Amino acid sequence: MIPKLGKVIQVDVRKAWPNEAIHFTPWLASADGLELLQDALGMDLEIEATEQFIGPFRADILAKRTDTPDEHWVLIENQLEKTDHRHLGQLLTYAAGLKAATIVWVAQYFAEEHRAALDWLNEITSDDYQFFGVQVELWQIGNSDHAPMLNVLAEPNEWTREVKQSADATVSELKQQQLRFWQGVRSRLLDKKSKVRPQKAHPQHWADYRLGRANTWLSATVNSTKKSMSVEFNFRGPPGKIWFDELIAQKDEVENKFGYPLSWQRLDNRKQSRIALYQENSDSTDETDWPFQHSWLVEQLERFYNIFQPLALNLSEGSDTLVAEPDQMVSGASAEELP
Repeated sequence: MIPKLGKVIQVDVRKAWPNEAIHFTPWLASADGLELLQDALGMDLEIEATEQFIGPFRADILAKRTDTPDEHWVLIENQLEKTDHRHLGQLLTYAAGLKAATIVWVAQYFAEEHRAALDWLNEITSDDYQFFGVQVELWQIGNSDHAPMLNVLAEPNEWTREVKQSADATVSELKQQQLRFWQGVRSRLLDKKSKVRPQKAHPQHWADYRLGRANTWLSATVNSTKKSMSVEFNFRGPPGKIWFDELIAQKDEVENKFGYPLSWQRLDNRKQSRIALYQENSDSTDETDWPFQHSWLVEQLERFYNIFQPLALNLSEGSDTLVAEPDQMVSGASAEELP
């Protein structure tokens, strides 16, 4: 028997959002819209403001990225129509005013010249800046509810940037080796189709991974001086280290799942706390030992994800506010070496 199937029909976005400022921007900043945008971009975001004034102009949505140690700004500009030069100029003006590290342009249609402009900006700017072009669509099957879809049409070219970093004569031999190291970890995660979403590789001693909850993330680190490496669950909870206290109350249960003790670091002099597992006698500069090191990191990242991701989702509500004003964007902060 041939099953009866529905036909997917594209719907005018104005049927769901008649007005961009009144309907679309509030929806995109809502929990449902933000979840869809986060999945499309592969990052965790927290809305800071909508209709944010920047000098004489007003940006649609101002957010911060919360799955990395540096709480850098993310600027989101919306258009329920075809892209135009005016909005491209606004994006660059806003980015300069906020010193935003991530710029997201959401529109119904992207002109080829504007898509090319975003690709060009990603090519010429440093790895600290990212430009995304996201197309919004609305679909329906029969008489079903309208279903929004966000398609990323322009984004940083990770392969190109990695090649540029590898070939950059100003990058030290150690940095180039670090880049190759994390490319190897990333390849293993991709090959396994791991739940741990691999991030692009950088020439540094750590790599971060999303957990799906604002202000929580996993990190993998190497320390070439101490010849050690680690996997960490990092978080910036509400003031007063509330999240750390909630988690350490479950310490015995968590460590029983791991089968061995972990390092619980409250870090009272910092907003961040961490729970870590260390592997000693691992020299990340010894490339002959990389197969073992990559295997250990991937295995522990997956264990940390399976154990801490549900715990992160169940932490109490509340988060710290940004320590910087809109014209004092925090970016480029590097994680400290392992203790």
